[in-house]
Amino acid sequence: MRRIKCSQILVVFAIMAMSACKNANKKEIISETAGTNMQTPMESTLQQNNFDTIIDGRAVKLYWLESKDLKMAITNYGGRIVTLLAPDQNGNYVDVSIGYSNIKDYVDSAETYFGATIGRVGNRIAKGKFSLDGTEYSVLPNNNENALHGGENGFQDKVWEAEQPDAKTLILRYTSPDMEEGFPGNLTVKVTYSLTDTKAVRMEYEATTDKATVVNLTNHTYFNLNGEGSGSILNHSLQLNADQFTPVDQGLIPTGELKDVQGTPFDFIEAHAIGEYIEQEDQQLAYGGGYDHNFVLNGTKSYGMNHAATVIGDKSGIVMDVYTQEPGVQFYCGNFMASANTLKSGAKDDYRTAFCLETQHYPDSPNQPDFPSITLRPGDVYHTVSVYQFSVK
Repeated sequence: MRRIKCSQILVVFAIMAMSACKNANKKEIISETAGTNMQTPMESTLQQNNFDTIIDGRAVKLYWLESKDLKMAITNYGGRIVTLLAPDQNGNYVDVSIGYSNIKDYVDSAETYFGATIGRVGNRIAKGKFSLDGTEYSVLPNNNENALHGGENGFQDKVWEAEQPDAKTLILRYTSPDMEEGFPGNLTVKVTYSLTDTKAVRMEYEATTDKATVVNLTNHTYFNLNGEGSGSILNHSLQLNADQFTPVDQGLIPTGELKDVQGTPFDFIEAHAIGEYIEQEDQQLAYGGGYDHNFVLNGTKSYGMNHAATVIGDKSGIVMDVYTQEPGVQFYCGNFMASANTLKSGAKDDYRTAFCLETQHYPDSPNQPDFPSITLRPGDVYHTVSVYQFSVK
């Protein structure tokens, strides 16, 4: 795992400042606390009393963050981004993330990954099994025969301790006990979400353990840069700084190969519409129902980080650049969205109306010796930063 010193992170963001899937076991909501309509930075459909509650004996709330140009709401249930407001080319705020208007929908829905902090291990582990230092561990499969996003009750189902030191920052903490979901070691996790004055959402992940374990944290926000409920994302322009991707089998488990994107529908080195090649006859697209693959970043740097992607909303002109210290990014274009859920705008989560760019180490890394390792040992610190920066075309 990459270890980055705090001094290096400060330098990176000083430079920035200078530049212009599913859980069947539902949680029980024990009681709801009294609440009033929230005082948001702007008009919003979100109401505080729809989020103030008690789950598993812990208080759940909605927290608002605001910088010069961005506004974001996060709930500590699952450490999830509920709304993210960015200005479009006309200066109007657009909600570029999809989510629900109340905590009950997050608890009860068949889709609980919207906006969530994912762990211990994002993405898939083949058959939920891996070996570490000669010991085999098992995570209960929750995605056909494989384990997805930390198992049946991953971090998206946990109530995180929350601290808001200022208007731009929310610090979330969770301690995952030894053998939770089958993972060894007591894992202490800290995730800091913050807004910068360079129109960026900064996500900083830290973790320590008392026993050798595996860790691959990410965020699972579903984006539509034209706004939640605005329709298909297939006309969004996407550019990925990735010369290779990790092909998968029918269960979406990597084969271990790194395949060149050139000459395939996975070539986003030059920007083009997400949907331009999505209907081509291609075995990998057939396995994923479209794009649901890890892309191997090619080391293109900006602000001292990997510049993973640039996405442009075709209607809004909103541009989102993704920077990360991770070696890969999972691009998912909403192939399994099925109009089953009502979003906070009142729209349904229709087929391919949102996409995800999950910064990460590669899927099934514990079982792939040639992939970058996600092993974390006592005395080491897991520390990684990803940034989603917004501008207009």
